[in-house]
Amino acid sequence: MSNENVPITIKVLDKEFRIACPASEQASLIESANYLSDKMREVRDTGKVIGMDRIAVMTALNLAHELLQSKSEQADFSHNFGHRLELLQDKIDTALNNSKQMEL
Repeated sequence: MSNENVPITIKVLDKEFRIACPASEQASLIESANYLSDKMREVRDTGKVIGMDRIAVMTALNLAHELLQSKSEQADFSHNFGHRLELLQDKIDTALNNSKQMEL
């Protein structure tokens, strides 16, 4: 597939936008636009936020919050996983050392 930008029309909350993107990323862009549109619709349907600009900002803030939470959870998981690997390595080292001492 080519990385040459081609124009594509996406729809976000019933409004069409023409965007140029690499042909290889068109499906991903459409999926992203649909996801964004769904999230904006959720914000709009609460009835608490009025106006397209405010809906867009609230949706962007919600998505940014979700992204940051996800990154934090991944960092915590990586840290915990790394710590557990270190503990496991210590146990393996201890078992190997005990085994070598028994052989002597």
